[in-house]
Amino acid sequence: MKNIFDLKQTPVCYLIIILTLTTFSCSQDSSKKYPNLKKASDYFPKEKTQVLVVGTFHFNYPGLDYNKTSEQDKIDVLEEPKKTEVTELVEYIKKFRPNKIAIEAFPEWEATIKLRQYKRGEFKNERGERYQLAMRIANDLQLDTLYAIDSWALSDYRAETDSVYFTELFKDFDFQSDDPYNQYMTDWYKEEMKLASKINLLEYFKLTNSKEWHDYQYGAYLVGDFKLNDYRGADILSMWWYNRNLRIFRNLQTITENENDRILMIFGNGHAAVLRQLINASPEFEFVEFDSLKK
Repeated sequence: MKNIFDLKQTPVCYLIIILTLTTFSCSQDSSKKYPNLKKASDYFPKEKTQVLVVGTFHFNYPGLDYNKTSEQDKIDVLEEPKKTEVTELVEYIKKFRPNKIAIEAFPEWEATIKLRQYKRGEFKNERGERYQLAMRIANDLQLDTLYAIDSWALSDYRAETDSVYFTELFKDFDFQSDDPYNQYMTDWYKEEMKLASKINLLEYFKLTNSKEWHDYQYGAYLVGDFKLNDYRGADILSMWWYNRNLRIFRNLQTITENENDRILMIFGNGHAAVLRQLINASPEFEFVEFDSLKK
């Protein structure tokens, strides 16, 4: 008789079944041995502030990111069929029923002042997602405030006073590494940038806001220039991109009043990938999956 516990001969599917049953058995044994043992979540409030993060591309294509969309792959959200698809997307997001909307903008952008102008009829032909999504949803839901919670990173501030150090630190950090995984990511980004012109916008957002997509968006920063020298890439990432998103998360905390808040965040999808991790780990917030909204 074949020994199924011989790892060299056992098919992978059998191993998965064995490990699953073993894990289940251990958890059952623990609950029986210690019926009063609390889970980590038992120590925190059950009610959490719900946050829907909508990771997006920039509708007006400002060209500030390293990866840029080619002209033939750009869409115009003011022209059909995308104009109607934006309306469908807006109606879908509104099902979350947010009472606060936070956007990728700095305080000096004066988001709430612009929202008031929008309600008076201005900016209707602006293509940016701040207008086409955030202001439109705020107007429809009769919200009078728009929260600009973007932040510069620690490295942005320190570069002004330690220019020599930061110039040397960021040398060769240009997203053009010869790491083969950098090429995989580049190829993936190129295909992603074509998608909005090929498929329905709501379906595009459901795809690109999935956990798998965000995981790879996050992982894109862990290859390529991340491997510069021993720790230089890791130091850059921690004080630049990761730090910036930690600061954004801190700003999210400052606009949160209680667990009854329902906060919609509209940010570039690279931010959304990190924010997903932070919100999921936080005892204060509940991350709402984009494709979970009821039709």
